[in-house]
Amino acid sequence: MTSNSNPGILLIGNFLSRTLGTRCVCEDLAERLDSTGWFRVLTTSGKAGRVSRLLDMMLTVWRRQSEYGVAQVDVYSGPAFLWAEMVCRNLRLRGKKYILTLHGGNLPKFGEKHPERVKRLLNSAAVVTTPSHYLLEQMRGYRADLKLLPNPLDLGAYEFRLRERPAPRLMWLRAFHTIYNPQLAARVLGKLSVEWPEAHLTMVGPDKNEGSMAELKRVAAELGVSARIELPGPVPKSDVPQWMQRGDIFLNTTNVDNAPVSVIEAMACGLCVVNTSVGGIPYLLKDGHDALLVPPDDPEAMAAAVKRILTEPGLAEKLSRNARAKAGQFDWSVVLPQWETLFRTLLKS
Repeated sequence: MTSNSNPGILLIGNFLSRTLGTRCVCEDLAERLDSTGWFRVLTTSGKAGRVSRLLDMMLTVWRRQSEYGVAQVDVYSGPAFLWAEMVCRNLRLRGKKYILTLHGGNLPKFGEKHPERVKRLLNSAAVVTTPSHYLLEQMRGYRADLKLLPNPLDLGAYEFRLRERPAPRLMWLRAFHTIYNPQLAARVLGKLSVEWPEAHLTMVGPDKNEGSMAELKRVAAELGVSARIELPGPVPKSDVPQWMQRGDIFLNTTNVDNAPVSVIEAMACGLCVVNTSVGGIPYLLKDGHDALLVPPDDPEAMAAAVKRILTEPGLAEKLSRNARAKAGQFDWSVVLPQWETLFRTLLKS
């Protein structure tokens, strides 16, 4: 930990890896900033319940106001946007400057419904950052000087294996929730199994307990592929590279997305990515170059893309090699210095 003589910064977001098994970028950012030795890093909140998490955020802003000079707040759409508004109002009452970081593929649609609220919140911050070119383009109408800071990863932790001759071993890494459409992966497996009976699907991630896991199991049983799907649940962040190496093709079946770290992790390992073309994905991936993009909720199109990777000469190698090159743009060595400079500038001003 850093010395108490160093300036304090407060990171406000969902620190849920210990309570719910879901790890957000804010946790990695907190650890990396703390490791620099420049800052004393405070975080909130790791409470499992939504209401208790909000209360913890509000109380931390108040009770520990003497321990930090600048705060950073994650902003999502839906009810979570109201929480960001409440937390930021609390920060303003304490005379604290804060950085907003925009997340989630649904934020542009939320802005269309609530333009004044979005504009008011974004313009109340000292700086507004976004991890994707998609949100940078979609949200600059509310504030023109948005700053691009990608969701980073430690590239050195992800062993690269070139997929020259991939096998029908499919990987999926996300939370089991409706917006990520996990059932689509089972339907793709069902279609591939006709031609590749040895096809296998590993689906890693926590169950959000809103019915998606049960629906996935129902679909898998109906298609007769239950025995070919492995469901290990959530895994520690440090174990993700090892799990990725179990597959050759990564499926991202989501209906809503921005700049998912799981996809970048798969690319860093050299997996061939097949992704739905939604939200910020076309801004992140180039179809036919470092991934194959398909329409959302279309098992035929996604299965056809996987078949291309398995059968088209040279395609897998091209996607795998270019994916690793793209992932290199998101390494912490590139992104962390920008966060350091941002916090130092605000602390001095």
